[in-house]
Amino acid sequence: MSLVGFALYSTHDVVIKYLGSFYSPFQILFFSVLFSFPSITLYLVSNPRTGSLWPHYPSLMLLRVLAISLTGFCAFFSFSALPLAQTYALLFLTPILITALSIPVLGETVGLHRWCAIITGFVGVLVVLEPNSTVLNVGHFACLGAVLASATNALITRKIGQREKTPVMLIYPLIGNFLIMGMILPFVYEPMPLAHLGAIALVSLLGFLAMFCITLAFKEASAGIVAPMQYSQIIWAGIFGSVFFSQDISWGFVVGAFLIVSSGLYIVQREWTKAGSLQPVLSIGTFRPDSGLRPRFLLSKVFRR
Repeated sequence: MSLVGFALYSTHDVVIKYLGSFYSPFQILFFSVLFSFPSITLYLVSNPRTGSLWPHYPSLMLLRVLAISLTGFCAFFSFSALPLAQTYALLFLTPILITALSIPVLGETVGLHRWCAIITGFVGVLVVLEPNSTVLNVGHFACLGAVLASATNALITRKIGQREKTPVMLIYPLIGNFLIMGMILPFVYEPMPLAHLGAIALVSLLGFLAMFCITLAFKEASAGIVAPMQYSQIIWAGIFGSVFFSQDISWGFVVGAFLIVSSGLYIVQREWTKAGSLQPVLSIGTFRPDSGLRPRFLLSKVFRR
């Protein structure tokens, strides 16, 4: 689920980078959230037994909404200001921060092997970024802000996700972004042609589907397992940057991407060998190997829940 979610986010980011050359991140965020309401409404209608949408943890949900809003603005700005590979390289600091903070915040255990794999991924980030030849600008600092906010969101999602309903986890960030960006919109608004509105609608759909997948992933697996899957985006950065923005794929990118992806795969392989530790990720719900059920039958149960 996390791999699918991050792939959708990568496609989403390509459209954001294109629109970022025309509009403020505040305007893009506002309209992408506005166009997301039909998706969430359809989801709620298809789940009539959702029940109350009041969160069990209002204060943590508010903090999560603020973190998601800050992540969106900072990331949208970074995509418009930096090459895709550099933006992703910095965003890949997020899994390291999540893993480090999951120990004191969530009480999770992170072993030596996982730390070694995460450090290897960080080295890959540096190789891709090439700090000796990169001049830092406001886009880089905005991206670091997105890292901190995104890590905060992930930890809160993991902490409250087992009890909060999936519709609750999805709808409050949309409402929060709509209100926050709506207050700023009058100061940055630029008229949008129909083609760009269509692109915004595509961003909304991809963002909704990606958030849905990532939310399910964090509800069903530990933060230290889900977070490194973000490294898979480096592959999409190379492909999309080359195809859509004529950005060269250097040997530094290839070597760094290999280190990043290898570190993520090593974590998955190591957890796979531990009895049941990856089971929630693979089963996508309540499936157990001895239950006699097939995982595909459980998908409808997860979506209803």
